[in-house]
Parts: sequence; structure tokens; C-alpha cells
Amino acid sequence: MQRSSSSDKVPPHYDAEKTAYHSSAGDDVTGHIRGLETSAETALHRGLKARHITMIAIGGAIGTGLIIGTGKALAQAGPGSVFISYTLVGFIVFLVMAALGEMAAWLPMSAGFTGYATRFCDPSLGFALGYCYWFKYIIVTPNQLTAFALVMQYWVDRERVNPGVWIAIILVVIIIINYFGIKFFGEFEFWLSSFKVVTICGVIILTLVLALGGGPDHDRKGFRYWQEPGAFKPYIKEGSAGKFLGFWSTMVTATFAFLGTELVGVTVGEAQNPRKTIPRAIRLTFFRILIFYVLSVLLIGMCVPYNSKELVFANSSTSNASASPFVVAIKLAGIKTLDHILNACILLFVFSACNSDLYIASRTLYGLASDGDAPAIFRRTNKDGVPLYALGFSACFCLLAFMNVSDDSKTVFTYFVNLTTIFGLLTWISILVTHISFRRARKVQGIPNSAMPYNAPLGIWGSYVALFLCILIALTKNFDVFVGDFKTKYPTFITGYLGIPIYLILIFGHKFSTKSKRVRPHECDFYTGKDIIDREEEAFLAAQAAKKLEKPTSAGAKFYRRYVSWLF
Repeated sequence: MQRSSSSDKVPPHYDAEKTAYHSSAGDDVTGHIRGLETSAETALHRGLKARHITMIAIGGAIGTGLIIGTGKALAQAGPGSVFISYTLVGFIVFLVMAALGEMAAWLPMSAGFTGYATRFCDPSLGFALGYCYWFKYIIVTPNQLTAFALVMQYWVDRERVNPGVWIAIILVVIIIINYFGIKFFGEFEFWLSSFKVVTICGVIILTLVLALGGGPDHDRKGFRYWQEPGAFKPYIKEGSAGKFLGFWSTMVTATFAFLGTELVGVTVGEAQNPRKTIPRAIRLTFFRILIFYVLSVLLIGMCVPYNSKELVFANSSTSNASASPFVVAIKLAGIKTLDHILNACILLFVFSACNSDLYIASRTLYGLASDGDAPAIFRRTNKDGVPLYALGFSACFCLLAFMNVSDDSKTVFTYFVNLTTIFGLLTWISILVTHISFRRARKVQGIPNSAMPYNAPLGIWGSYVALFLCILIALTKNFDVFVGDFKTKYPTFITGYLGIPIYLILIFGHKFSTKSKRVRPHECDFYTGKDIIDREEEAFLAAQAAKKLEKPTSAGAKFYRRYVSWLF
């Protein structure tokens, strides 16, 4: 099947009499294309610049999972296990991002990756994916608000100031930031994410100096701790089997740390020139993962032995600097007051996470409404392109954070939060399944790689490998509940795996109620609405060219773009 340029090609299923596009996903006859909003009352504003997209991508990847979560993994399994697991999961994340980027660059839909699942794979999959992703973020946002209150307790005890005070203040602030439109949000998040990058770079340099003997103790550690007490710590069992179980337990920690990188797929509806900015954000995210995560965990394993008494806090529920392995490295080296500085950095990390998580929750609900899977009121936006009703409804669930004001409800909420990791894994699985269907349909319809704005480097086989690993992690993420007394561990088992039956019920319940069918490769609709995106892209590029003629790029801007923009 030969095709001409997509901008002047009449898409399949075009109804000339009704002058409306009809995709296999089932568009209405009013001109509204499912998953792609064009009306002034429902459209998002493309206010995110290239630098905003790239920094939001890395901001979603860098969080307390790296600064704090690695402490538990190090104490539980040793530096070798942590290094391998973070490298392997980082590779999986890149494959997920590349798969998402290929679809997003072809057709940047307002509905994000839920829209791709609906159009290219199965409407029921899109329905289940959207709600599971929304569930994840209406759970994780109040959890981040709670974490903020816990970080504050490093300085101010809960007896002096009730945690509910901090939760209320930050909740109001993040709602205000999200209310003022995508340009304000993008700029705010850009600077917060830039601060994260500076902090991580500083931590990497600090741990490198300490490993080489540049600290007050002048102890050149090198890889000493990899030899004694060792690179791999047995977990549950002794010997080689115990070391493998220790390694596999850190795969879950690594997965939790990387959750959020896929949020680029939520921003495509508000990105300027998305066919260029989204692939660039994905490529840069890969290199940043390599540098920030892999190098960080390698260096912290050189500075802190897994049997250090200082790591005892890492296995507690503490979420402030006392649980960070980087603070342990600082204390072991004899550096004073730096732990307070790092705790302040962690505070900003958590604040940024609260802000972006509420954004994702609101845009995911908006995407569901845009795709016809949630009440139409959540599609409505204000003059700044903010989906106010979706934002307000999602913000209501942040009130769950006040459960943590009382000590006796913390356990219940901890079990509740255990759902977030499985929901995140199910999101990755859905994106990969969608990409496999997308690739199969491309092959059947004869769309070559040369026609694509961006191609996933490892193609469909990369998605198959990542899909296998994600399913394996999802099924074995709470393997330790099967060892020992199951009666005391069954709540962890339930909350650890409850997401899977919820996901399946959503898929088959939607399929039963709507009688939807899987999209076959030859029926897959690649072109409906693509001409709208093409015209937007042409107009944006023309405007950029006109700006360059009026005001040529300065030497400082060229220097930034060539040497600094990969980092910021």
C-alpha cells in the first residue's frame, strides 16, 4: 500500500457527507476526534517548550526513590545487586520510553498513551490503562504530601507542629501552581527539575571524592566494600540462592525509583513541536538515567558498606535525610552539617513530585474524558487551557494525606500505597503491548521507518524483551510473602497484587459492556486527525523561522544548546 504525504492524504474512514473523521476507535459525528481535542472549550494549550519537556522528563525520573530508596536496597542486597538492578531497569525504562516516543512523534494526541492504546490496540486496553494510571497518581500524590511532612520532621517534631499543617500548606500551593496554566507550570517545574539535576551532580561529585579519599577521613575506599563485606548480600536464604533473591528484591526498588519517566506521554498534548521535542526528551532521558542513576548507585556502593549500622534507618519508614545512604556516606566520612543541606534538597524533591503528580492525575483524567471513557465535563478547559474540573476532582483525593496525621492509620495507608508500583508496572506493560500492535499494523499497512519522525532503536523486539521483564517483575514483586508465615504477610500480598485483578476486571468489564473488539492490524487508523497535527507543526515552524529572521540566535543561546542543554 503506497501513501502520499500524510498532510494531503485523505485519511481512511473519512465521511464526506458528515465532514467528520471516523476512526476505528469510534469517533462521534460532531467533528470531535476521540483523544484529540480541537475545540476552544476543550483543547489544551501547547505551552511546553523543548527545555520544559526534557526537564519534566528527567524530573519525573529523579526523586526520593534514588536519594532515599537506594538505602533500603543497599542494606538488603549489597552494592553489586543494586548496581545491576538499576542498570537493567534503566534499560527497560529506555525501551518503554522509545516505544512511547515512536507513537507520540507520529500522532501527538491530547489523550496521551491511553489514546494510543485505544486507537492502535484495543479500546478496552485504553480504558483500563487510563484508569490504572489515574488510580496510581491519586494514590501517590497524597503519599508525596505525607512524605513532605515526614521530611519536615527532621527539623520540627510532630509534637511541636502537626503534620497536617505542612500537608495543607503544600496542597494549596500545588493547586495554585497547576491552576495558573501550562506555561507557568512548565517554567516552575523546569527550575525545580534543574535544581534536582544540580543536586544529583553535586552528590555524584561528593561521593566520587569520598571514594577517592578526599573526605576529612582521607580514607581511599575504592572498591573495598565490594570485597568486604561483599558485593552481594544473601536475602531470606543463604548462599548463591540467597544472593540471587537479594538481587531480585532490588528490582522492585529500582522499578519504584524509575516510575514516572513515562509521564512524557502525558505532556504530548501540551508540547510545542512535539515531533521534535518528544524524541529529544527520550534520548536525553536515556543518557541522564545512565549518568544519574547508574553512576550514583555505583559510587554510593563504594562509600557505604551494606552492613553499616548507620543504614538501619534505611529499613525504617523514615522519609527524610536520616534514611538516605548519601547522608550515611557523609557521616562516615566525618563531614558535619551537610546532612541538613541534603535534607533541604530532599524537601524540594518531594515538593516537585507533589506538583507534577497532581498535574499528571488531572491530565490523565482529562485524557480519559477526551477518549470518551470519563464524563465529558472533565474535558472542559478554561481560557489558559487548564482542565479545571479534572484538576479539582483529582485534588480532592489529596485529602487522603490527612489520614497520616493519626498514627493508627499509617499502616492502612502504607498498604494502600503498595498499589502504586503494580499500577506503574501495568502502565509500562500496556504501553509496550500497544507499541507491538502499532508496529504490526505499520508492517501490514506498509508504513516504512523512513516515514516515521522517530523510530524505537530496537524496534518491536525491544518491546518484546521489555514486556517479558515487566511481566516477570510484576508477578514476582512480592515474592518474599511466600516465605515464612503467610498469615502475617497476607495484607502485603493483597495490596501488592490487587492491581492485577483490578486491571483485568477493567479490561474485560469494558469489553463486556461496550462489546469492543481488538483493533486488527489492517484496520488500524494511522491518519485520522494527523493532518491537524501537521498543520500545527507547519505553523509553529514557520513562526519560529520568522522569529529567527527578526532576531538571530545569540552566541549564548548557541552555546547553551550545544553544550548545556543535554543536562538542562
